[in-house]
Amino acid sequence: MQTEGPITTRVFKYSFHRSSGPGGQHVNKVNTKTEIRFHVLTADWIPEDVRQKIMEKNKNRTNKAGELIVTSELSRSQHRNFNDCIQKISAVIAEASEKPHEATPEDIALWKSRLDNRNKERIRQKKIHSATKQSRRLEFD
Repeated sequence: MQTEGPITTRVFKYSFHRSSGPGGQHVNKVNTKTEIRFHVLTADWIPEDVRQKIMEKNKNRTNKAGELIVTSELSRSQHRNFNDCIQKISAVIAEASEKPHEATPEDIALWKSRLDNRNKERIRQKKIHSATKQSRRLEFD
């Protein structure tokens, strides 16, 4: 499911913070780390089932208010980090929008035959192991 055009920045709350990592004194002076908060539950342009999938798949990225929090500090530029966050949110929405693959009868038959073969091989290995143990036993008359 594609969204209608590019995502607009009106639906985000964004802030910039001091970034960690390389950059020398530059990182101590400039706020380049970008944090975007996207309130998923009020995004009515996303279908309800997709919103629920986003919330389920990204539990570690969402807060109690229902906001998806995405950060980026890859670059030393606010603009590039902001675009990176937008791409991450787009990827999350695209991943949640994908429909699951429906199994064809051929797929089901293949899975069943593979399961049967695994079970037969497991039982064969158990019999070999049992025979090895049996051969080590001492018989007392």
